[in-house]
Parts: sequence; C-alpha cells; structure tokens
Amino acid sequence: MSNGDEEAETVDSLSERLEAVGEALEAAETEADLDDIEADLDDIESELDESELPVPDDEDEESPADELESQIEEYRDNLEAQRGPYAEDVTDDIEAAKPTIEDGDWTDQGEGEVVDAVAAFAETVGEILDSPVDDAVTGLDSALDALSDSAAAVTKADLDPDEDSETLESLVEAVDTLDADLDEAQEWSDLTVRETLRAEGYYDVLGHIKDYPPEWAALKEHEDRGNTEMVLLAYDLLDSDFMEEHCLDTLARMGPVAATQEAIDEMLQLAGKRDKTAIKILGKMGATEAVETLVEYVDADSDPALQKVTFRALGEIGDEEAVQPLANKLLMDNDNVRPQAARALGLLGDTRAIKPLSEALKADEDSNVRAQAAWALRQIGTKRALEAVVDHGSDETFIVQTEIDKARRALDAAVPNA
Repeated sequence: MSNGDEEAETVDSLSERLEAVGEALEAAETEADLDDIEADLDDIESELDESELPVPDDEDEESPADELESQIEEYRDNLEAQRGPYAEDVTDDIEAAKPTIEDGDWTDQGEGEVVDAVAAFAETVGEILDSPVDDAVTGLDSALDALSDSAAAVTKADLDPDEDSETLESLVEAVDTLDADLDEAQEWSDLTVRETLRAEGYYDVLGHIKDYPPEWAALKEHEDRGNTEMVLLAYDLLDSDFMEEHCLDTLARMGPVAATQEAIDEMLQLAGKRDKTAIKILGKMGATEAVETLVEYVDADSDPALQKVTFRALGEIGDEEAVQPLANKLLMDNDNVRPQAARALGLLGDTRAIKPLSEALKADEDSNVRAQAAWALRQIGTKRALEAVVDHGSDETFIVQTEIDKARRALDAAVPNA
C-alpha cells in the first residue's frame, strides 16, 4: 500500500471516529457520558498528531489534518457547552455579583433597587433549595451578606450535576435574573445632568422660578443659604460657560462661607494651573492652604495680571509666610508692581511689613507707591505704623498727603501702642 493510500485510510478512519463522537454527543445524558466522549477526542487528537499528514502545496487549500483539527475543536466546544451546570459555577457567579454591588456608583433609587434585587434572589435560592436563606436585606452591606449566605447554601446542598440538573438550572436562571436586575439598577452615570442635579436635591430650593434658566435661580438661592456643596455640584456638572462663570462668581462672593475643604481643593487644583479666577476665590475664602502655591507666583514678572491677583489674594489670606516675598517686590523697578505689593502688605496687616513700607514711603519716587505704602501702614494700624506715616512730614502729592492726614488723626485718637 502506497503512502497516499495509507494517508487516505487514516483520514477516513479518523473521520468515521469523529462522526461517531458527534452522534455520541447528541445522545449524551450524563457527565460520565461526556467524560467518555472527551477521552475519545483525546485519543483521536493524539493519533492525528502522530499521523503526520502532508500539507498541500496550495496555501489556499485546507489540509485534511486542518479539517480534522477543526472538527475536533468544534466537538470540544459542544462538549463543554453540554457539561454542567455545576454548583461551583453557581457559587462563582454569586460571588462575582459582589464587586458589582461594591463598585457601583448607585443613586438612592439605585441602592434601593440593588437591595430589592438581592432580597428577591436570596428568597428564590431558599425556595429552590427548600432551605432558609437570610433575605432580610436592608442596605448594601447586608446585601453582600445575603449573597454570601446564598452561596453557602448552594455549597451545603452538595448538588450533583446529573441528579440535580433541574435544581442547578433553576439556580443559574436565578443568578441570571440577579445580574440583569443589578445591571438595570440606577447609577449616577445613567442620569442626565438635570436628572443628577434633581436627584441630588439641587432644585429643591426653588419656589416660584423668576430667573431662567432654573439652574441659575437655584444657584442664587444656594448662595443665600451658604450651600457650598450645591454650588460645586453645579460647577462640576453644568457644561455651560455661563453657569461656570456664575458658579465661580458665587464662590467669590460667599468668601469664607464657601471655604469647605472640597471647595478649597477644587480651587487649588485650578490655581496650580495659574487660573486667576481660582486664585481670586482662594483669597476671598482666606484659604491658608493656598499660600504655598501662591507665593510661587509672586515673582511671575512676565505675567503682571497673575501677579496682581496673587498679591491681593495673599493679602486677603493674611498669612505671615507671604510678608517677605511681597516686601521684596517693593524694591522692583516696575512702577506697576510696587504699589500692588504695598497694598497687599496692607491687606495682610503684619507688623513686620512696617519697616519695608516705611522705607518705600520715604524713598520711592513714584507717588502711587508712596500713597499705597502710606495706606498699607494705616491698615496695619499700630502706633508705630501710624507714626511712620506721620513722620514722612508732608508730601506734594495730594493722595499721599491725604493718607498722612488720616494717619495723624488716627494717632490723635489715641491708637493703642504696637
């Protein structure tokens, strides 16, 4: 017999055996039947590997070996599909539902739906197994406990894939229902922006709406009530330049009232990107957490607008860490920066600024700088600060002389000693 005849006989033999496997798969009723079929497939695959059937010269032509391997793979897939279900499959699927519950960003409605879904599942498992399962689910933690109890009940039942196949199929169906119910439970990501705002209670403050849009009307009411978290909610969710501007303006007007840790963190993140509006808001809040970031911008001489808002914010915050950096700017050549630095030191109100401000008042040739230095010393307000202004004597510039006169009247009114 030639090699070609031997190869053809091998292919025919393996094909016949595979055909018998296909018939056996259709008739299989038990796990033992499937085990026997799997053993036959292993034998056929081993014989095929040893046969070393030739590869066709035409690359587009499928070889007999490839056709047989494809058939074997198809039967293996069918074999696995017919196996089970097993109790382990059910318990694994129950356990897999836990991270879905733990990681879900549920709305209040969604949390209730999760609780109801798990309670119904636990009750169903108890009915299928005719064994009590704790279905008293009141929250997400107890929902996780109920799933653990359900999985334990399935394990304890010691179900056989052949004898208890109907019970296992019912349990699989119950798990599928649970998964579908969890998938349908409401998460925040499922909601539109307005639905999210409504669910969070953003519109609850509205009575008769006078302004349009209603988001703006609600924003005004939240400002009046000091509801910083609602202002931040609107700022984060509303994709509108109009509302973003009004939210930031609201935070600035609220000032210290808005200085929650969440608001400060959000503005600090923006300030780290040199956002001038955020820097202004941090100043109005008096957020000492911002000083370290803002001091870095004191020397931003290439961005005068950034310097200006930074100086004012540092002055309003009033932290001593800003005194020396601001005082250093009184020595700059820039006639626009020096008066802003002087005014910021006045807002800051630290007595250590008296000496550099006094020197600026005495020696600076720019009348605006002298006026701002005198004003700043008056804001510090101690006897030493006021005397520094009065000791300047007189000034040919009206605005400077006005500050000197105000300082003299304040001294005459017996200001407490420094």
